[in-house]
Amino acid sequence: MSVRNDAETIIQETLAACRPERAVRRALAGKVFSPGRLLLVAIGKAAWPMASCAAAEQGDRLSAGVVITKHRHSQGPIPRCAIYEAGHPVPDDSSYRATAAALALVRDLSPEDTVLFLVSGGGSALFESPLIPPADLAALTERLLACGADIREINILRKRFSAVKGGRFAAACAPARVYAVLLSDVLGDAPDTIASGPAAPDPATCADALAVAEKYRLPLTTEMERLLRAETPKALQNVETVVAGSVKALCAAASEACRRLGYTPCLLTDQLCCEAREAGSFLASIARTHQDSAASLAFLAGGETVVHLKGHGRGGRNQELALSAAAGLAGTRDTVLFSLGSDGTDGPTDAAGGIVDGGTLAALAERGFSLHQVLEENDAYTALQAVGGLLVTGPTGTNLNDVAVVLIRR
Repeated sequence: MSVRNDAETIIQETLAACRPERAVRRALAGKVFSPGRLLLVAIGKAAWPMASCAAAEQGDRLSAGVVITKHRHSQGPIPRCAIYEAGHPVPDDSSYRATAAALALVRDLSPEDTVLFLVSGGGSALFESPLIPPADLAALTERLLACGADIREINILRKRFSAVKGGRFAAACAPARVYAVLLSDVLGDAPDTIASGPAAPDPATCADALAVAEKYRLPLTTEMERLLRAETPKALQNVETVVAGSVKALCAAASEACRRLGYTPCLLTDQLCCEAREAGSFLASIARTHQDSAASLAFLAGGETVVHLKGHGRGGRNQELALSAAAGLAGTRDTVLFSLGSDGTDGPTDAAGGIVDGGTLAALAERGFSLHQVLEENDAYTALQAVGGLLVTGPTGTNLNDVAVVLIRR
């Protein structure tokens, strides 16, 4: 077995341990709902497996449901549920139609009814009922992603322009109870940030929203400016929330997989939130520092990096992180670095991330790639594909941020 084989095993075992069904079962264990109707609304990249598990657990108790997930993430019918596939990371017409169906499902409920609300990463784009023209919302989202705004800043604005975010979906369900089960894809796991908090009060103020718009010099219509000055819900009395999975669980699973293969794991952070290139360079320096180790070591960093788009290539933050480490790893022995998006999709590509080792830089040069030029063009996908450095898992059914791992085998 090589260190590359070890990396592949760790990836497989980590993803298997973080299946969303396990989180849903834990959240529903012993839960007794009110005697009225039980309705299900599931949103996000993990919506299908979460809903499938909940429907199986509740059986005939479930009256009806709406499941909204990313295009090509549905895995088939779910009893009593309508399944919609929609756009991500930018909402599309399918997002709006699916959200309209969810809103129709929860209309005119009674205090005896319950909405089982299953939320996972990606819900911000997939679950949307815009208060501004969709074209304006799409342009705003694309601009925010391109200029490197973090997820907190993006969500502050999304809530202002949405009829379902920032607690407004839970308000639409009232007087019914809402039991929200969340898989967190944001650092800190605050319910108001996960999928832009459809069932959570919004702590951000009008002043916060205006500050984000000013920071990125966003062009605003008159209606957008008006909505930025309209306050969002600050209290919800009909909601119970459980955060059932997060990047902490992802890092714990990866650490355990490393340990089973004989590596001593060291969790550097589960709050990684810097530039992808900086993270790759830093992790490569960790690898160089420990080249003389007598024991096999694993260094882990979980979180979500950002990429400031300057070029016109293909890639994602995990691919760019991995490729950025190639120079620092050059010449190291029995050492690899991989960076993985737990949902199986990294940026607008079919890859989940990237993997590099001590020979990657030389292999790129042999094929005519300049590492500097590739990074400037944000074209990590093309370069990694040429040297066998792409990680392709397909949709995993979960979404718990990213994890990057350095393996040093001795």
